[in-house]
Amino acid sequence: MIKLNLKREDYWLDLGYGVRLKVRPASTALIMGARVAALKEATETTDTGQRSAALIKELALLAVLEWEGVGYSEDNPAEVTSETIAALMDLWPIADAFERLYLGPTLILEQEKNA
Repeated sequence: MIKLNLKREDYWLDLGYGVRLKVRPASTALIMGARVAALKEATETTDTGQRSAALIKELALLAVLEWEGVGYSEDNPAEVTSETIAALMDLWPIADAFERLYLGPTLILEQEKNA
């Protein structure tokens, strides 16, 4: 049985390291948009890691609305822009937490429908 309990409103993700992201729900349209953008970006590589990283980065670019705990120093917070989101997702522990906490619940749904 598929459980229809995915988030439908914007919400906060705590990624650890003092970083919190306010994100849009992981809708079909958002995930498909990220896939298309990642495929365009990674067309020249066959490296699975680079393709996966491109997908996570594109998801973040579409999903992240606000954040806390991201900056250049304690007293110099970073604005949410395409460049700063991409730079944040270049940090492996953050990208890993984002993938697990943001995309993970949709992957669990995928597994449930195949059970």
